[in-house]
Amino acid sequence: MVLLGLLDLSAAFDCVDHEVLLRRLRIRFGICGTVHDWIASCLYGRSQRVLCRGRLSAEWQLLLGVPQGSVLSPILFLLYMAELFDIIAECVLTGHKYADNTQVYISTAATDHIDAMDRLAACIERIRDWMANDHLKLIEEKTRIIWLDTRQQLNKVTARALTLPNDTVEFSTTVKDLGVMSDSQLTMADHIAALSRSCFFYIQQLRSTRQSFTTDAMKTLVYAFVSSRIDYCNRILGVSGQLLQRLQSVQNAAACLVTGARRSDCMTPILCQLHWLPVCQRITFKTAMLVYKCRHGMTLPYLSTYCESTSMSTASRRHHTTVGVACALPSPVN
Repeated sequence: MVLLGLLDLSAAFDCVDHEVLLRRLRIRFGICGTVHDWIASCLYGRSQRVLCRGRLSAEWQLLLGVPQGSVLSPILFLLYMAELFDIIAECVLTGHKYADNTQVYISTAATDHIDAMDRLAACIERIRDWMANDHLKLIEEKTRIIWLDTRQQLNKVTARALTLPNDTVEFSTTVKDLGVMSDSQLTMADHIAALSRSCFFYIQQLRSTRQSFTTDAMKTLVYAFVSSRIDYCNRILGVSGQLLQRLQSVQNAAACLVTGARRSDCMTPILCQLHWLPVCQRITFKTAMLVYKCRHGMTLPYLSTYCESTSMSTASRRHHTTVGVACALPSPVN
């Protein structure tokens, strides 16, 4: 079983201590000299004022925070948070991070689920204390905890909540992380249902304005509001064909909106006309493209470590006609 904790920070980018960040860059990462001074010049000397009803407040010097929206700020924030993974490793847990979204999880046997809960709670407590020393705030009441496994294994979990120092967090049956909804059994049914509702809402809104746009303009709008949502994190949708058919219905409705076709028309030539791959093939194409980039050094180096060539075996020849590729790419991949 896997016990997953999703941690939430309060105003994370606005709480970065400039002195702590510069000291960490110098000591931990060896950034010094001109480069260190250049980064310091980006952080120091910033101020803010509030304009209200034509009157300006007094100027306030900013000693905390990195400006959101700049190219450098996310990198500085990740460097500021680098020690977080040392804490997680010391607790013998695994962590992932994207900006201020943090995942901490542990794999355990069902019979040891109480011990896993204690270890996760202790890890979260250490993370909270470390963040407090660095002027960051972990919002314990917004922490989400979920067990992941089959229904039979989940029934063996007797506890219903995780006790933290300042709060008690009940186990969730569905959590949302980076825009993806995951249920305890990873069926992705909740995610696809929410995605379908969102896409059909935008299709309905665009349908009311269809006469005001050219076909090319409508195609662009559909991609921005519908197709981009279907493509987002679609590589993790290793689900049944029935669930994927719901997404195919969304794509078919979008194609009818662009071309003016009827829902009863055959969709294959319509999708070919638009140069749109069906949903299942979009997933395969994205995975194949990512593997190709990994194998030819066209992506980030760390992704290439998850993709290794394998030699053909007698058993695999029954399923493949070319040299296979074994992938364990981290999810979600956008």
